[in-house]
Amino acid sequence: MTATFNNLLDKLHLTSKDNEDPPAQEPTKEEFEELKGKYVKAGQGQVFAFYEELSVAEKAGLFELLKSFDPDHINELADKALNPPKTSDDEREAKLEPLPEDATASIIDSKDEDIQSWYTSGLELVSKGQVAVVLMAGGQGTRLGSSAPKGCFDIGLPSQKSLFQIQAERIWKVQQLAEKESGKKDIAIPWYVMTSGPTRRPTEQFFEEHQYFGLQKDNVSIFEQGVLPCISNDGKILLESKAKVAVAPDGNGGIYQALLTSNVRTDMRKRGIQHIHAYCVDNCLVKVADPVFIGFAASTDVDIATKVVRKRNAKESVGLILQKNGKPDVVEYSEIDDATAEAKDSKQPHLLKFRAANIVNHYYSFRFLESIEDWAHKLPHHVARKKIPYVDTEKGESIKPDKPNGVKLEQFVFDVFPLLSLDKFACMEVKREDEFSPLKNAKGTGEDDPDTSKRDILNQGRRWVENVGGTVESEGPAEGTGVEISPLVSYGGEGLEFLQTRTIKAPAVIEKED
Repeated sequence: MTATFNNLLDKLHLTSKDNEDPPAQEPTKEEFEELKGKYVKAGQGQVFAFYEELSVAEKAGLFELLKSFDPDHINELADKALNPPKTSDDEREAKLEPLPEDATASIIDSKDEDIQSWYTSGLELVSKGQVAVVLMAGGQGTRLGSSAPKGCFDIGLPSQKSLFQIQAERIWKVQQLAEKESGKKDIAIPWYVMTSGPTRRPTEQFFEEHQYFGLQKDNVSIFEQGVLPCISNDGKILLESKAKVAVAPDGNGGIYQALLTSNVRTDMRKRGIQHIHAYCVDNCLVKVADPVFIGFAASTDVDIATKVVRKRNAKESVGLILQKNGKPDVVEYSEIDDATAEAKDSKQPHLLKFRAANIVNHYYSFRFLESIEDWAHKLPHHVARKKIPYVDTEKGESIKPDKPNGVKLEQFVFDVFPLLSLDKFACMEVKREDEFSPLKNAKGTGEDDPDTSKRDILNQGRRWVENVGGTVESEGPAEGTGVEISPLVSYGGEGLEFLQTRTIKAPAVIEKED
């Protein structure tokens, strides 16, 4: 695409800026006729139904977005979405197996010396300036009762820190740990924050208002994932209004194309980045730029590694990381039968055979990201049938449908896994209570909501205090029995010896060593 999605969405007024942009330029008659001809030939000429009624700025915005799409390619995607090929016998009888043992490691079962070795190696890579972090933060907090980006959300901690702040402080702490280990100064882990059209500007403003949470501004890049047009049930591109195409973010799998269009990959190359940690914003326990994970993945020389947690039980609704027909893959819980879900591990009968739950927490080698152009076009698009408001291009009326009238197309970040051979893929099992507490639901739901996120951070802090010999006392309700330990003080429970003889009244916040 000839322009970044950010520029396109700015022109469509889907983002806002403090500074005024230059006046929009209406395309020339020749430019317009050429583009319209492509869409008419593809049977999508209805997108220009109201073009002559639009203002100059509206014409420019519509033209720029439509220019960024290939209507023939959109037709191909729509046809696959609306008329999916029949599942072959081979696909129905896919052979599922756990990943081979030599491709896996477990924090639960590994030797302490192995974990320490990975940790030391990971910090060394950080000190060499070879580690970067990509955050997938395109979602809004709609389910949480907020229109702000989900990363801005305060889960109710005593400190009132947002998810963005917690994660930024973990990056800062890893930088500090690497400086202490190596003796070097000014070590930086660049943080690339992927947003969507509606969340980009609010995210930028939030970071600016909070002075980038103590990180250097030059090491934080906020960029935008792509969009795809929404398609009607009869394969037509829908208009949201007379001047706007109905579009939707292209899913977290759009990360790969966005790394190109935003020039993030170019920046990584200039910085000498070799190892990338990518994760989702809604996990309050995520160990950002985890030295153990980075060191493990680098030591195996793989192109992709992923963290997993043990599936709680056979019925838990989580995707599973495994091998499917000899390739690494993710299989959704709805795609496996009860017998497969309940199968036991032959070597450890107390455990499920398929227990590696996907938590969208991945490692990439930079060499693999250098090959995006070779495989991005091979990734599938998944269909979400939705009720999509639109303008009737014949009558000019705005319609709010009461049943699904079209599809939104998206890609998943793990769609790339099967493109790898097993020897280029690895998996690390981590403790759920230490590393995974997603925020999905509104307060009071009782599962994956602000209260459970808060609880899990406070419980982790309590464990850390008790592990070094400290005591935590509480006279309040159960949810207030924990301790919030700032990432600026401890990244993973280290450096808390000063609490060894302390008695802490919960709930409490420890923001510094004193």
